[in-house]
Amino acid sequence: MKSLTHRTFDKDYKKLTPKVKEQFKVRRNIFLVESFHPILNNHELHGKYAGCRSINITGDYRVIFYMKGEIAVFIHIGIHPELYS
Repeated sequence: MKSLTHRTFDKDYKKLTPKVKEQFKVRRNIFLVESFHPILNNHELHGKYAGCRSINITGDYRVIFYMKGEIAVFIHIGIHPELYS
């Protein structure tokens, strides 16, 4: 599988600490090999993110993405309250 980042993701990513950025890279690599690995908690979203999915990055950080064929497009990264409020 391949992945792309949306400009909204890129803006979110720039604000992250180096530690969270590194954890994202680790989880992204797991995701690209095994998208439903249990550590990721890959799940479908509803409401304003209907049609998207989310994976866990750290205890509170999540990435929201959608699938475009075989490509995962990451659209947001942030803590749970920021993303879902």
